[in-house]
Amino acid sequence: MGVSEILADIDREIAQLQRARDLLAGGAVKARKKAAPVAVRKPRKKRNLTPEGRKRIAEAVKRRWAEQKKSAAVK
Repeated sequence: MGVSEILADIDREIAQLQRARDLLAGGAVKARKKAAPVAVRKPRKKRNLTPEGRKRIAEAVKRRWAEQKKSAAVK
């Protein structure tokens, strides 16, 4: 047996196993579809925070940390 014969046997076995898998998974042998091309998205516009918005977020985080410290001290 040459290398080409061995490769042909392997290809036949692979095809047979794929048919068996398709029968078990979907009920009938289906033609394999090519993957759809990937849609290219345009990048989103960068969103900027105002200084007031940053200040509100910082204050909210500080309040949250204070509450967590207070509840941890009580336990």
